[in-house]
Amino acid sequence: MNLLNTLKGLLIYKEPEPVEKFILRENDNEASLSNQTDNKQTDNKQQDQKENESDRGTKKLKRQDRGGGGEPPPISRMLQNNLDYIKERFSVPTNSDVMIREFNVIVGKKAIPAFMVYYDGMVDRIVVDTDILMPLMLLSNLDIKSGDARIDVYIRNHLLTHNQIKEVEEFDQVLGEVNFGGCGIFVDGMNTAFAADVKGFEHRTVERPNTEMVIQGPQEGFTETIRVNTALIRKKLKDENLIVEDHLVGERSKTPCSILYIKNLANDSLVAEVRRRLGSIKVDYVQDSGEIEQLIEDSTYITSPQMVSTERPDRVAAMLTEGRAAVIVHGSPFALVMPTTAFELIHSPEDSYLRVPYANLLRCIRTIAILVALLLPGLYMAITNFHQEMIPTGLLLSLEAAREKVPFPSIVEILIMEVSFELIREAGIRIPGTIGPTLGIIGALILGQAAVAASIVSPILIIIVAVTGLGSFAIPSYSYAYSFRILRFGYIVLGSVAGFLGLSLGIFLQGMLLVSSKSFGVPFFAPFAPRTAGLGDTLLQDPVWKRERRPDYLNPKDNFRQPKISRGWTRQNNGGDNRNGK
Repeated sequence: MNLLNTLKGLLIYKEPEPVEKFILRENDNEASLSNQTDNKQTDNKQQDQKENESDRGTKKLKRQDRGGGGEPPPISRMLQNNLDYIKERFSVPTNSDVMIREFNVIVGKKAIPAFMVYYDGMVDRIVVDTDILMPLMLLSNLDIKSGDARIDVYIRNHLLTHNQIKEVEEFDQVLGEVNFGGCGIFVDGMNTAFAADVKGFEHRTVERPNTEMVIQGPQEGFTETIRVNTALIRKKLKDENLIVEDHLVGERSKTPCSILYIKNLANDSLVAEVRRRLGSIKVDYVQDSGEIEQLIEDSTYITSPQMVSTERPDRVAAMLTEGRAAVIVHGSPFALVMPTTAFELIHSPEDSYLRVPYANLLRCIRTIAILVALLLPGLYMAITNFHQEMIPTGLLLSLEAAREKVPFPSIVEILIMEVSFELIREAGIRIPGTIGPTLGIIGALILGQAAVAASIVSPILIIIVAVTGLGSFAIPSYSYAYSFRILRFGYIVLGSVAGFLGLSLGIFLQGMLLVSSKSFGVPFFAPFAPRTAGLGDTLLQDPVWKRERRPDYLNPKDNFRQPKISRGWTRQNNGGDNRNGK
C-alpha cells in the first residue's frame, strides 16, 4: 500500500508550496529612532515610579542619555543605576560574551554590593580571580584604618592588589578599557569606578620577520599586539626620552595607535604634523597600518611609497635615533616610519650589520636591479623596433631568426609574458604552504618552454622577462618593488611607440614627479634635490665611525650623533702628542 501511495504521489502533480522570499529593506532611520525613543521614554517612566526621591537628579541624567542620545551620564552612587546603564550599552543579555559578575566587597564586617564587567576571552581569568575578586571578596579580616575612612580609598589602597588599575569618573573611560581587554569594577556608594588592565587574549609570539629577513642581524619581528611592539622598541632604545603617545582611530573599531619619537631629537613640527594627521582621521574601522598609511600620506596617486613600512624593531629604533617619528597600529605587525626619501627605500636592514665593502657591493647590485626592473623591457622594445643598429650583427641575426615564426608584434609578445609572469607571482603568493613557490618555479618553466615551442614568444624574450623579475625581487622594500612593477608597463609602451625618445620622456616625467613630491615636508629626493649639507647614507654607505651627523633634511634638534673621533683607541696621547687622531 505504501508503495502504491508513493507511486501515486510521483505521478500526480502537486502545486509546490510557496517559499517566503527575503527582501533586505532600507532602514527608516527617523522612524526607527522615534520608536526607540518612545520605548525608552516609556521604560524610563516606569523606572521613575520606583526610584527614590534622593536620587532623582542622577535618574534625570540617565533619562536624557537614553531618550535624547546625548552624552553618557556620570557614574552614579547607586549601583543599580550603573548596572542598568552597563547592561544597556553592552546589550546584555543579547551579547553573549559580555560577563557581568555581581559580588559583595567585604570591608571589615560589612558587605557592600559591587559588580564587574568584562569580555569573556579577552581577559586573563587567573589575574581577575587572584588580583581582583579574591581580595575584594575574601579579605574580611581587615579593618578600616582611621586615615582610610573613604570606601574608594580603602579599596584602592588595601584591597585591589592589581598593579595596573585606575579610578575613573566617566562611563566612556570604563567602556574603552573593557573594549580593549580590561574590566570595569563598580561599587555601591561610589560615584567613580575602577578600570583594570587584565588583557589575556590570544596573540602571536615574537617570531622572525617574513618580508625583511637578514642573514646577519637581529631576528625579531613585530607582532599584532601594540604593547609587545612598543616593548620591543624600548628594548632596543633604553632612553627615557623615547615617547609613546597613544591615540584611538576609528569611530567603531577604536583601534589603538601609538606615535613614537625621541623628544630631544625629533623636530617638534614633524611630531605635531603626525599627531594632527592621525587625530583628524574620521573613519568607522581601521584594522592595519596599511590603511593608516593611505589616510596620512601626502599624495595618494604617486606609485612610490612615502613612508617606510617595516616589521623590524631594530630598523625602527635606528630611524628614531635619526630624528624621525613612527606609528604603530594595534593588530598590525608593520610599523610606519616617516619621513622617508627615495634612497632609504633601497636600503636593507642588513646594511648596518655588514662591513662597508660588502654593504656597498650589495647597494650597487640593488641599484642595477632597479634599473633592470624598470627599464630593461622598455629598452628591448626600443632597440628592436627603432634602434637595430645598436645590436651586434650576429645577435641581430639570431634575434630575427628566433622571431621569424612568432605571429605577434614585439609589444604583444612582451605584454603576454609580463602579464603571465605577474599571474604566476600572484598565484604563488595566494596558494598556501610550500606549494606556492613550487607552483611559481614549475609554472614559469612550463609556460616559458611551451610558449617558445608553440612559437608564441621568442627565447630572448623569456630571458628578458626572467631577468626583469629577478631585478624586482632584489628590491628590499616590498611597496617600492610594486612601484617599479607598475611603471615598467608604462616604459614598455613608451619604448615601443617612440624608442629612446619615449624612454627619455618617461624618465624626465617620473623625475619631475618625484622631485616635486614630499614626505611629511621632506623632499622625496633629498639630499640631492634640493641639496642639503652632507650626503649622508644615500647611495653608498659610510663606515660606522664616520657617521657623525644626522640627516640634515630632517632638521633634528641635535645634528651630531657622535664625536668626530668615535674610535677612542685610535687616539694616542703621549705627553700631549696626538699622533693618530685629528
